[in-house]
Amino acid sequence: MKKTVQVSQTYPEEAYRGRSRVYRGNTGLRNLDNILGGVESLRIFSTSLNATLVVFTRPNFQGGFRVFRGNTNLRDLDDLIRGNDVESLISTNQRLTLEEIREIRRNRTLPSGYDLV
Repeated sequence: MKKTVQVSQTYPEEAYRGRSRVYRGNTGLRNLDNILGGVESLRIFSTSLNATLVVFTRPNFQGGFRVFRGNTNLRDLDDLIRGNDVESLISTNQRLTLEEIREIRRNRTLPSGYDLV
């Protein structure tokens, strides 16, 4: 059985420019402004079809959210969610349901096995 691989790569500038940071596995970034002075674009690669990226309009997984499935490339995080910027995100190789996402938002905590940055 193949091992599932997932990599998240964040960039401080739009269009994947600037010094990037790489995260592996199930990860929650609670405040994008605290990472390299802000995250403006990102790429998610996973060998799992269930890979989920959830972006939120507020830090700590709060506010409105948008869900992406599978490999995702976002050149510009400005105004991505109904005119609001992305302030926090969750990247996982597991399929998160809308109810699970709402539970994370309600409790401000990630499921066990996730790295919190």
